[in-house]
Amino acid sequence: MSRFIRKMSRRAIVQALITLPALSLFRSQQPAVDADEIVEINGWILRRSDLA
Repeated sequence: MSRFIRKMSRRAIVQALITLPALSLFRSQQPAVDADEIVEINGWILRRSDLA
């Protein structure tokens, strides 16, 4: 492992460290939605399945 790090340039290591937190911004994690969940939209109480 240390040989691999020695062969990498400092710039490559810094760029990799900067990129890691940025990758989490592009990850789309949409929560699982229950189709029978009840929601309110403009004063109307509806099931989420009625909206689709």
